[in-house]
Amino acid sequence: MYEPKDEVFVRSDHNPLIQAKHLPYQANAVFNAAAADLEDEVLLLIRVESSSGRSHLIVARSSAGVGGWRFDDRALLHPSQNVPYESNGVEDCRITWMEDLQAWGLAYTAYSEQGAGVALATTKDFKTVERIGMVAPPDNKNAALFPRKFDGHYALLHRPRDGGGSVWISYSPDLVFWGRYSVVIPARGAPWWDAVRVGAGIPPIETPQGWLVVYHGVKEVAGGPIYRMGAALLDLERPHQLLGRTRRWLLSPRMDYERTGDAPNVVFACGGFVRGDKLWVYYGAADSSICLATADVSDVLSLISDAPDD
Repeated sequence: MYEPKDEVFVRSDHNPLIQAKHLPYQANAVFNAAAADLEDEVLLLIRVESSSGRSHLIVARSSAGVGGWRFDDRALLHPSQNVPYESNGVEDCRITWMEDLQAWGLAYTAYSEQGAGVALATTKDFKTVERIGMVAPPDNKNAALFPRKFDGHYALLHRPRDGGGSVWISYSPDLVFWGRYSVVIPARGAPWWDAVRVGAGIPPIETPQGWLVVYHGVKEVAGGPIYRMGAALLDLERPHQLLGRTRRWLLSPRMDYERTGDAPNVVFACGGFVRGDKLWVYYGAADSSICLATADVSDVLSLISDAPDD
């Protein structure tokens, strides 16, 4: 398989892993999957856009994490569940194991007639959920929870529509009331690859050097926006402090399945984890399929640490 020499991530030979044709029911597209490593299997919480145009989230499981996907017989989160702030769909979930809760935290985009906001929920079995509610009103999305507290407070990455297209962080004592907002990863402006806006990708991963955040960056070109992936490092105890970021992208839409689809030229990650020394990232390609790419954690961190301050 052709792999660009300027990219750190290596695409799976099985890409695209999941497309709408693999679902046991009719749908327009599948993309942007949250991921959880359950040791004996990989669980994805995939965004499915139905023929109505609204999205729901359904669980898919695979022993190896690349093929043989088994789909639950009903959606975990669906706009038909009569939750007002989800009336127009649920989108782009991130899954974080919350040790103090002994449950998985779900941060997702809840889409209502008023627009897209950030909602939180928890689950212990991926069969039922406990909704916490909308914690950031429209327009706000790309939310990801940190797995542990900081001085007794939970932390959340998110991206409001206003505010320069940057990733913000906020803190909460109870997952309900949020404050202490600040910009943590700003959009860099022209002509950078992450010029227009940035957004958190997979949930933050704790490393000895800091919190590793894989994020997407958008650049507007003559043919439209291009979504690429890079990485940043946040301070271990003060995650509102940016330690560094990659100067160049780590994955860019190069393959046909990334360049052609409902949203051309898009690689957009919501799910990932570390196995051994490998970072697994599940990403949506062109809003039309789910794919997998892997990289050595050390390679990603070295590119961040080698990047001078800008």
